[in-house]
Amino acid sequence: MFDDQKRQRAIEALGVLDTPPDERVDRVARLAQEMFGVPMVSVTLMDGDRQFRKAQIGLGGHEAPRADSFCDLTIRQEGTLVVEDATTDDTFAENPFVVGDPHLRFYAGHPLRAPGGEQVGTLCIVDTEPRTLDDRGRELLRELALWVQAEIMDRGELDYASVVQRAMLPARTPEVPGYTLAAAAAPAGHLLGDVYDWQVVDGRLRVTLADVMGKGAGPAIIASAVRASLRTAPERPLTQAVSEIDRMLEDDIGGSNIFVTAVAADIDIASGRMAFVDAGHSLAFVLRAGGTWEPLRSTGLPLGMGFDETRTASAAQLDPGDVFMVCSDGLLDVLDADDPFGHVHDTLRALGPAGAVQEATALAARRGAPDDVTVLVVRRDA
Repeated sequence: MFDDQKRQRAIEALGVLDTPPDERVDRVARLAQEMFGVPMVSVTLMDGDRQFRKAQIGLGGHEAPRADSFCDLTIRQEGTLVVEDATTDDTFAENPFVVGDPHLRFYAGHPLRAPGGEQVGTLCIVDTEPRTLDDRGRELLRELALWVQAEIMDRGELDYASVVQRAMLPARTPEVPGYTLAAAAAPAGHLLGDVYDWQVVDGRLRVTLADVMGKGAGPAIIASAVRASLRTAPERPLTQAVSEIDRMLEDDIGGSNIFVTAVAADIDIASGRMAFVDAGHSLAFVLRAGGTWEPLRSTGLPLGMGFDETRTASAAQLDPGDVFMVCSDGLLDVLDADDPFGHVHDTLRALGPAGAVQEATALAARRGAPDDVTVLVVRRDA
């Protein structure tokens, strides 16, 4: 049951009401406007009988009445609220924000949570024309909301850390006939600066692993942004998707000496043909069914370095029984320095994908890995 007094205590404890605009939050709002092509975006925090907009685009001010607001209803429920055409919606057809200024038609908002879990605000996108929002759009809005949440909440809270952690990792493993998938990640601290993802689109499996330089909140937030960008328009060619992340990072964090290494691969499910782009990562391999260990080499620079590099894809083939593996460089810190991938080879052969990734994270815990350890494995089943 929604407890408004508890929500009020939580928002006051955060100390963000009536604070000046924050470029970190504004940047996410601009990104949301660009990605969804809407005229209005707001990062809204509820305070008593008013809405305080920590960031806003196109809404004309940083404060509005709370009564009858779409965002008030959003924080009283779980998950994303989407109203595709308010004039035909029984709840909102007579709403003063619909029949009067700004004459809203479309609204989509996702709740923002305080460290204790109280829903205290929203990230919302708004239009004066009816629109639709598919499942992919809902997921993207959720990712951006979690990014905003990471920026405005108390970074010292472990609850906050776990929220950011969940935002960077897939909620589930896709079912891909003829393939076995497994992945795991172990942060060096409370927040993970690595990110992995997988999606099935148009008969191909797209897998990605990215490693942001450094540890802590900053790299974790950048990693979350990389994953959100990858999930936008997954039908894009692989090289285009990687190039757009490169440009996004350069625009947002260029000059900060933070860069991202990454491997992104498209695997044709029917044939096992694989196209991959390596952006300075060089930690992708194929373990052949016969036991041969093949590094997948590429010469791309890390993302966000500002060299406007033209990304090209290389090719490989996964035959039945072959295993594709990519890891972050944190794994190197916990392996035998004389034969770092001999252990990986033997573990994959003996335990299979799921057992191998579990062994990697367990090894990181036993040896106190100084950096994040992430491993992703795809086996084309024999």
